[in-house]
Formats: sequence, structure tokens, C-alpha cells
Amino acid sequence: MRGIIINLLLMDNTNINEGISVVIPNYNGVKLLSKNLPSVYQALKNSGLPYEVIISDDASTDESVSFVRTDYPDVILIENRENSGFSVNINKGIAAAKLELMLLLNSDIKLDEHYFEQQLKYFDKPGTFGVMGKIIDEGTGDVAESCKYPLPSYFKINHFKNIPVNTDSPVYSFYLSGANALVNLEKLNELGGFNEIFSPFYHEDLDLSLRAWENGWQCYYEHNAICFHAVSATIKSHSSKKKIKTISTRNRLLLHFFHLNGIRLYLWSLITFLSLSVKWMGGKFYYFNAYRQYLKKLPAMKAYKQAFKQNAVNKGRYVPYDRVKENIRTAIDRVLSS
Repeated sequence: MRGIIINLLLMDNTNINEGISVVIPNYNGVKLLSKNLPSVYQALKNSGLPYEVIISDDASTDESVSFVRTDYPDVILIENRENSGFSVNINKGIAAAKLELMLLLNSDIKLDEHYFEQQLKYFDKPGTFGVMGKIIDEGTGDVAESCKYPLPSYFKINHFKNIPVNTDSPVYSFYLSGANALVNLEKLNELGGFNEIFSPFYHEDLDLSLRAWENGWQCYYEHNAICFHAVSATIKSHSSKKKIKTISTRNRLLLHFFHLNGIRLYLWSLITFLSLSVKWMGGKFYYFNAYRQYLKKLPAMKAYKQAFKQNAVNKGRYVPYDRVKENIRTAIDRVLSS
């Protein structure tokens, strides 16, 4: 496992050219692809940059593959024989990309035709990892996701709120939504892409952004970059509520183990263990399955954490999570008060 992790942290960055690669993970999403791909191509054309579209198909049983081959023959199509989940699937798409910027895009996202134009300026900053746009709920017209503001909490990492930010000044975001994250490919490769321990889904986008922050880079939010989202359509349509709750809880535990350090990690681990009896009495039986899965994956996550931290420390860029959170809060507060 350790050798695999080190290889992930040192992915190849050769032959990267100017332009935008769009990577779309897909599973039985032929209707979504048919609906949303035209908007992707229009936004890419309006960017004025070279581009490529990569679809990584996770063993779909619908007509996704034949649709892409027939209607979009220029798409780089990756066909997986077995369904492996979001992280594994999208990492295969990332590995195929050859252009400087990469849009990590869900198949249920429709892009505004000017989506890229206000985001490109952020990559003039050498420390930029990525930027996300405003996500509008296609059903209600409400803002579904915007600037991620971390809330005060001693333990909880996934404790944040979406805040309306309409300033033209650069503003940080706690993390980039995996539904529409435009990132620097070289930096993404250095991080090793998404952590596949989180497969099949949930919390991998928060983990990726936090690893970028802890590696000394920055994530931004651009309110003028707009897209539309059929919220959670791809997961909810293929998975039971119990399975979703169990996997989400397991991955939340893994997320906290990876990013907490020192006394906070010790106290969090102790409180989490002691709370098992309370969960049982409260009838949250799914939590025990999630906790067992967490323990099973813990050795691999320990090795991944050690390799990541050592790599960042060796390059003189490591920033602990506690400092990351405070830096983001301070910077966003400063922008909002100006």
C-alpha cells in the first residue's frame, strides 16, 4: 500500500499543454449527458482556449457509451469493465488529461455559456489550486452552493456554510465542490488526484481541497461563473438511503482522521468511540456498520496520511488543518467587511 501511495503523490506532469480538459465521471447517465454536454462545449468554445472532453464511464448498463461514440466521437471515452465508484473512476479520467487546466464536472451539471471566462484570471496566481463557480438548483432556481465558509468547531471538519459573496475581489473557499471544480492539472497530479479510499462516493471533494490547502495552495470562489445542478441526481438514483448514510458516515470518519492532528485527533477518536453506545440507544444502527468499515480502512488511511504529510513537509509547504481553517475564515471576513 505504501508504495502505491507514494506513486500517487508523484504522478507524471510531463506533456501538459495550454488549454482546458473537462473530465466527466459517468454511470448510467445517458439522459444527463444528452442534456448537458451541449452547454459544456459552448462554454469551452467561448473560453478561447484549446480543449478536450474526457468521459470516464463506470461500467454503465444504459446507452451512455454508444451515445457518446455516436453523438460525440471527439470525446476521449474511458470504458471501465467494473463499477468502482467516483474516486477510482474520475482518477482514470484525470490520468488521461493533457491540458493545463481541468474542470472536474458532474454529468448532472449544465454550464452557463460564459462559465470559464471569469475563472481564468485566478490561475495567474502561482499558488492557485482551483476555483469553483456558483451552483444554481435547476429545480428551484435557488443558489445551491457558493463560497464555503468554515464555521468554528473544535472537532467537526465538515462544518461550514454557503455564504452569498458578490464581490469582484478574489475570495477563498473552504473547498471546491466536486460538481464543478476548475483546477490546475499539475497540482492535482502532485496530490495524486482523489483519494480512492473514499470510494464509492462522498466527502472526496472536501478531502481533495483540504489536501491542497495543507499543501500550501489556495481555493477560490467566483460568483460570476454560473452553472445549474440537478442536486444529487446521480447518487440518489442508484443507491439506497441506508447505503448512502452508511458510506457518508464512514467517509466522514476517515476525513476527520486524516485532517485532525495531535490532541484534537486523540480526543476526537476517543469521543467517537465512546459515542457508540449513545448511537445504539438512539437506534442509529447504520453507524456501527460505518464504524466497522472505518476501522477496516484505517491502516490504509494512516499510510496515506503519513506519505502525504511527509511529501508536503519535504517541500516546505505543509500547513496544518487548524491553521488552514483560521486563514480561510480571516481572509473571507476581510473581504466581506471591505
